[in-house]
Amino acid sequence: MTKANGRKISFISRDDASSPPKTLEMVRKLVEEDHVLLMFGPLGTPPNTAIWSYLNENKVPQLFVTSGAEKFNDPKNHPWTMGWLPNYRIESRIYARYILKNLPDAKIAVLYENDDFGKDYLVGLREGLGASADKMIVVSKSYELTDPTVDSQIISLHASGADILLTAASAKMAAQAIRKIYDIGWKPTHFLTSVATSVKAVMQPAGPEKAMGTISAGFVKDPTDRQWQDTPEYKEWLTWMKKYKTSVNVADVLSVWGYSCAQTMVAVLKTSGDNLTRENVMKHAASLNKLALPMLLPGITLSTSSEDFAPIKQMQLMKFDGTTWRLLGDVISGSEN
Repeated sequence: MTKANGRKISFISRDDASSPPKTLEMVRKLVEEDHVLLMFGPLGTPPNTAIWSYLNENKVPQLFVTSGAEKFNDPKNHPWTMGWLPNYRIESRIYARYILKNLPDAKIAVLYENDDFGKDYLVGLREGLGASADKMIVVSKSYELTDPTVDSQIISLHASGADILLTAASAKMAAQAIRKIYDIGWKPTHFLTSVATSVKAVMQPAGPEKAMGTISAGFVKDPTDRQWQDTPEYKEWLTWMKKYKTSVNVADVLSVWGYSCAQTMVAVLKTSGDNLTRENVMKHAASLNKLALPMLLPGITLSTSSEDFAPIKQMQLMKFDGTTWRLLGDVISGSEN
């Protein structure tokens, strides 16, 4: 419990075990029994998909969904649901724009998870490459969440002769892909989805030496990057982490994601003032205007409108050096225009 604008805020957390039916059960209780004002930061694409119709029918804000699925930016049909992370198509368009500018003659292979997450990356890549997509993308292979490994897919992608690989995979499969690429001696320019960049959860299990040179995109200050560690913003974040004794590893970039997402929610509640109705909160969530947060990368801000529920549309490429991620180039916009 905390306070804002003189009001007490009760934060109720329920564990849905990442099971969509249980998510719906828990959300119904929160809305109908606990009478919550809104849902904040619900995790995962399938769980959020399970609840978005219910929440929209009942006009309950489903704010800052922890998923990069493009479908959560649908203000026309789901005006009570808003994402927070840069969506996967935006991120993939950023990779495409970098490739077109710096590697225009490349042959691209894609490894993707066979669901909304993976397919959004493939769609975004084609959008970003535009007329060059059919020529440049020479092969794509999917995997199922139930697959034990992605070894066979990596071998097949290697055989295509591609010199760029885009891996749209969750942490476990991303680590497997990095290891297999190294073990077979393949040396593509490797682009890796931002959801699988944790040094602790992906790079270390894969073998940091095997991941060297991998490129991804970020939007927050990586806590393992020493260039931020003497800044007031980093020190404030670290003090907060220690004060509340969170169980999250301070070397994990996901802890910065959570902190920054929470700051976005605080900003919306503050601008909503004393009029804490669901309608007013949603109105202010849809009126963010270049909101700057301390742990976002310089030049990246959050903006929304009644027609655009994707707060973060900019990212900066980064390259893994065997220890941490080093920023590469300038901030790039993934907007469609």
